[in-house]
Amino acid sequence: MAKLQGFDFWNNTLKAARFVVAPMVDQSELAWRLLSRRHGAQLCYTPMLHAQVFVRDANYRRENLYNEVCEEDRPLITQFCANDPEVFLEAALLAQDYCDAIDLNLGCPQMIAKRGHYGVFLQDEWELLEKMIRLANEKLSVPITCKIRVFKEIEKTVCYAQMLEKAGCQLLTVHGRTKDQKGAMTGIASWEHIKAVRKAVNIPVFANGNIQHLSDVERCIQGDRGSGKGNLHNPMAEEYLEVVKQYPPCTLSYVRAHLFKLWHHTLQIHQDLREELAKAKNLEGLADVSKKLRLRCQEEIAKGKDVEEREDITTLQGSEVKKTVCQKRALEDSDGSPDTLSKNKQKKRSRNPNKNFCPEQKPKYIKCEQCGNPKGNKCVFNLCRGCCKKKAYKEVADCPSQYTHTHTHIHTEITVSENCKRPHPDPHVQGKPPNDITRASAAVVKPN
Repeated sequence: MAKLQGFDFWNNTLKAARFVVAPMVDQSELAWRLLSRRHGAQLCYTPMLHAQVFVRDANYRRENLYNEVCEEDRPLITQFCANDPEVFLEAALLAQDYCDAIDLNLGCPQMIAKRGHYGVFLQDEWELLEKMIRLANEKLSVPITCKIRVFKEIEKTVCYAQMLEKAGCQLLTVHGRTKDQKGAMTGIASWEHIKAVRKAVNIPVFANGNIQHLSDVERCIQGDRGSGKGNLHNPMAEEYLEVVKQYPPCTLSYVRAHLFKLWHHTLQIHQDLREELAKAKNLEGLADVSKKLRLRCQEEIAKGKDVEEREDITTLQGSEVKKTVCQKRALEDSDGSPDTLSKNKQKKRSRNPNKNFCPEQKPKYIKCEQCGNPKGNKCVFNLCRGCCKKKAYKEVADCPSQYTHTHTHIHTEITVSENCKRPHPDPHVQGKPPNDITRASAAVVKPN
């Protein structure tokens, strides 16, 4: 059967999905996806997975995709970050039997993406992206999709989207913010950019950005085929915990992060329960915090507190509690003065008074020649720790920046010739040429 493309893929495989749970790093796990589907989500994505790690680590594959196979969890798109066509293809081939499409993340703006050279930091490398998408589109049995951020110029954004479509992208998610719109500089997403892309391409377009409530979806959907649905703050916490218990295992840090968001406003009032939530060691501990929080909310209502005098009202598990106004702190000044630093950075400065927090003066990372991650500070091969360790295994090579316990035992068994500076472990044979026994031991212990 031929692979479905474009609108045929969206209509038949994705069931013409309009309410979509966008991929979220460490947050769109199976339990959250199932909860979202109960409340109307028609399509979900996995969390962003690292293609290189997915290829080399069987445990990573099992924990993040293979163990999460569930008939209720379809249609499903698996998202990868990658910067190498061959690695991306290999990861996608390993994942394609467990999902309905493979998505390439070209929208992550975080520092980890900058260091790893993926996400939105590939948006200027059109030749590389075209090669990655074209190769995947030719080799995979499922469609390839992409998530992007926009450029400041609408025209450049449109050309970018058209290039991805021409390379083989069958569905495009457009986040209406630029690479620099993040953190305190997030701002409002531009739906105008998204509409311009929608008119310029012949594949489905999902809008992403400014989506917090269903009314936002309805307003945005009038001009687009699909919509990303922001949903980290509204579903019921107790229902989520029940789903987590029903579909184990689920990493505790994921669950805790969801609960912090669900209870964000209420935990600003009940600070002691915030501490309990942070220290809970298992699901039972988290459930206990949920019960205590519910009881406190019920007690507030029973005492007849005038919640209408408060600035806003939020719903927590069916009860009305007060909502405090949460303001973001101002963007830090470039000089990193103590008055403008966050509490965490002030603690770091107290431990190290000479620490520099100015972004312009921070040293640039030298990349590993093999994988693109930051290289080790003292590595003589210009590699990161992982690649250097592999080189040491394969070539029996020493690097002063790494622990070479994996191969130093080899050198202790080999008699070193007069031309070698390393002394033999036995002082009585230093400077002597190797004999037949040591030659044999060297041949035996040398790794494949």
